[in-house]
Amino acid sequence: MTCKTDSSSCGSGGSCGCRSGSEAAAHDPVDAGRRWFMKAAAAFSTTVLGPGVTLLAFAESDAAHAKPADQPVSSKQRWGLLIDAGKCQDGCTACVTACSTENGWKTTGHPETDPQWIRKLTVTSPQDGSSFSMPMLCQHCAEPPCVDVCPTGASFKRADGIVLVDRHICIGCRYCMMACPYKARSFIHEPLEDQKPYAPRGKGCVESCTMCVHRVDAGGIPACVEACAKTGNAAMIFGDLNDKNSEIAKRVATYRTTRVRADLGTEPGVYYQNI
Repeated sequence: MTCKTDSSSCGSGGSCGCRSGSEAAAHDPVDAGRRWFMKAAAAFSTTVLGPGVTLLAFAESDAAHAKPADQPVSSKQRWGLLIDAGKCQDGCTACVTACSTENGWKTTGHPETDPQWIRKLTVTSPQDGSSFSMPMLCQHCAEPPCVDVCPTGASFKRADGIVLVDRHICIGCRYCMMACPYKARSFIHEPLEDQKPYAPRGKGCVESCTMCVHRVDAGGIPACVEACAKTGNAAMIFGDLNDKNSEIAKRVATYRTTRVRADLGTEPGVYYQNI
């Protein structure tokens, strides 16, 4: 189940968000996984996040001591998204198409194994039968359960709040997929071709929305947000939640917003309006 891509082969220069360089080279995914399972066999405990959501937390795991890679980011920023379901149009998949094109993934017609970078949901009210559409993606939580359960530290949160997977040390255990209450992660089952240099993907690894980290680090915005704006719907806003003068911070402070399963204490970085 290990990722087949050697850390030394990463040619993205770190733009993919992985722990490239000396830190990545120090990790042997197979060896790290074996060491963890030896430790995990000695002690484990169960953590309940909320009703029906139980996570397995192993004592003294490598993840508990893992340190994030040195990144050109700062905790002064907290990148986030605001999605207005009232502006999200039924049948519009511009955000999904843009993400697929930008990051080099595609659906196969099998939802159970398709990439879960971003998907459109239709939510129907049980009270009056009314419905609305909304995109669902990684919520880039401040307290991400996927990071908590990762045995090798492959799942990690950057200082600016973006949650990523380092494919070089992902052993494909899929604990993060089980821990994610948003079904925002998927597993790569087959070898891949024609990958994007800034969004490398490897068989045997877990993946999820990166918030187009390669764009953000270059001063841009995620592809989904850009595509939504081009349709004229403008249902998605990206920005720094810590900047009180940013559009997203002003909207969150002024209007009623909702975060999906906020009761779990994950502190999502994605906010929704009109849901």
